[in-house]
Amino acid sequence: MASRRSLHGAHPSTEVLTRGFDPRLSVGSARPAVFRSSTYVFSSPEAAERAFALLTGRAELEPGEQPDLIYSRFNHPNAEILEDQIVPLEEGAAWAIAFNSGMAAIMTTLLALLKPGDALVYTIPLYGGTQHLVHELLEPLNIRCIPVIAGHSAEIDEAIRSTPGLKAVFIETPANPTMVMTDIKRAALTAALLDPKPAVIVDNTFLGPAFQHPLTLGADLVVYSATKYLGGFSDLLAGVVLGVDSAPDKPIRSRRGLFGNILQPDECWILDGRLPTVSLRMNRQSKNAQRIAEGLVKRPEIRHIYYPTLFDDPEQIRIRLSQCDYPGAMIALDLHGGKPAAFEFLRSIRLAHNAVSLGGMETLVCHPATTTHAGCSEEERRIAGITDGLVRVSAGVEDWRDLLRDFEQALDRVSEFLASQAQTSR
Repeated sequence: MASRRSLHGAHPSTEVLTRGFDPRLSVGSARPAVFRSSTYVFSSPEAAERAFALLTGRAELEPGEQPDLIYSRFNHPNAEILEDQIVPLEEGAAWAIAFNSGMAAIMTTLLALLKPGDALVYTIPLYGGTQHLVHELLEPLNIRCIPVIAGHSAEIDEAIRSTPGLKAVFIETPANPTMVMTDIKRAALTAALLDPKPAVIVDNTFLGPAFQHPLTLGADLVVYSATKYLGGFSDLLAGVVLGVDSAPDKPIRSRRGLFGNILQPDECWILDGRLPTVSLRMNRQSKNAQRIAEGLVKRPEIRHIYYPTLFDDPEQIRIRLSQCDYPGAMIALDLHGGKPAAFEFLRSIRLAHNAVSLGGMETLVCHPATTTHAGCSEEERRIAGITDGLVRVSAGVEDWRDLLRDFEQALDRVSEFLASQAQTSR
């Protein structure tokens, strides 16, 4: 059902609408239909034999070959179309694999690359679910997991060089939720000096694919929670892995077939329809976030604002300018008064919603220490800079002036709350 119909040299915004789908194979439909079949009829016994030989790795795909589909746990037309059409959005990508959540994409990728006795170097802070994966799955499997603080380039270099059996480096940049950036190119160059070379994997959910392009900086794989900006409407769960070298493609697909965590046809169809507007949405959200962050920077209730255009560390500024096109839509506000002040802020917002997740059309605000990163130890949160007063904001597409007013009135309530607390304590 998929077909590489494309004009050579076309721009990504064109290819995402024209690549990977041939209306002639879908009864002339201008856009892909939804194929909900669980199993597929083979064109011949020989075709069935060939399809299974390819699936099990006993044969290699010939150039231009389109093998028969087998079963939707392994692949289906909507996954093929989505995977083909998402590739041009990620600069440098040659292939993509779709999953039923971002965590499924991360877990499957790491388990395809790592085995007991191997080692993983990873940056912290991480999304709480990824941190759980490290502690509750990888470490019990006797995979050594070495954390390094995000943005500490020299320490990351040393960890890569000195870790025996290193098979993968996992970088989340910007870090969730503190926005600390890690130098992808430097880490990739350090990893390239090793033999065998470990795979450099970047969680690009916060800034990709519009504003940060890890594969062009030397990363081997990019992972996404496609639930976020790629999906964009807070109405589906999905994950994607994209890569340059074909070597990891087969083992990751094999694990996906084994685990059965492929993205289902309906969700593939929905997500595919969102791809042409990713850059449009992300540009609006980034502009909103920048105006809001810079509008709040002098508020006395805020101890510190974490936002890329407000970085004051020279190295963080250098990394941002060298690897990011725009600052993105994520903000973190560290409020004076700790958890009580943060909760008062969340109680007082009127337009934004107190909810986890990010990247949707609506503005979402949450308290990481008690939600997304609640499973991290107190020491892990301290090292990562996730304080009790930290509030994470995912800016949506509403009018930025209305959002700014909403946050200002919520901060006014925080100010009144802190004043009353101070008065009570006297």
